[in-house]
This record gives sequence, structure tokens and C-alpha cells, in this order.
Amino acid sequence: MAETLQSLADLGQANAAAVVNDAPVHERKVDALGRAYATGKRKNAIARVYIRPGSGKITVNERPVEVYFARPVLRMLINQPLELTNRAGQFDVTVTVTGGGLSGQAGAVRHGIAKALTYYEPELRPALKKEGFLTRDSRVVERKKYGRAKARRSFQFSKR
Repeated sequence: MAETLQSLADLGQANAAAVVNDAPVHERKVDALGRAYATGKRKNAIARVYIRPGSGKITVNERPVEVYFARPVLRMLINQPLELTNRAGQFDVTVTVTGGGLSGQAGAVRHGIAKALTYYEPELRPALKKEGFLTRDSRVVERKKYGRAKARRSFQFSKR
């Protein structure tokens, strides 16, 4: 700092100016082919998501989304980030997903699409963050303990 601070008010103004300048700037992350890549996770499922401008085609494990996720609820879950940002039909989404069940995989794909959208268009980040699409849901199944029927359930008690 070149100038000296005369009072606490000057210190407050200096801190406010420093905070404005230190705001995190998210930059665009796109590969040579014009795609944005992100990894989404949910339970034990991991989804690798690539988005690029296109006609709105979503492919999961080289199959159309209607075939892979047959339940409408899962397809609705996947489309939430695109519909929230009014980008439905503007991006082609290619996904490779492994692990977990269909519900966990759908959550992983949603997380990956939301992250990839923020890499492609950083100005979408506040809207997606507000809805919680960028937060990784860390809840996983609790492991089974020895001496127990399940994770917490005891074996049936027998008095005789």
C-alpha cells in the first residue's frame, strides 16, 4: 500500500477494495474440439460428461438417454440443469457412467452436466449453484459391521 491509513474508516474502505479485487474469476474450460468436460458423482456412480453445441442429443454409454434411463423421473432429473439455464436443445451431451444403480447414475449425470455447463459458460454458475446442482451429494450407503445383521440392525434377540 502506497498511502498510509489515517483512521479505521480508511482501513475498512481499503479492505472492501481488496475483497472486490480478490473475487474468484471462473474461466472457460473448453478442449480443442470445443467440448467442455466434467466428472459428476453420486453414491457409488461416476459420470464422465462431455458437452458441445449441437441439437440437444443426449447419449449415455453409447445409447440414447430414452433407452438407458427408461423411467421418466430419471430423464427429468438429468434435464434439470439444462432446463434451468434455458439451454435444452442447444448442447449435445455424451456421457460415460459406471458404478451404482440407475438412480445414482442419473444423479451423477446431472452433477456432471451442471459442472460442464459452468465450464462452458461460467456466467451460468450462480444460477446452478443456487439450485444446488454443483454440490456433490456425499451420502453413501453405510458399511455393514460385524456382529450385526445390517449396518446398524442387530440380530433377532432370543430369550430361550
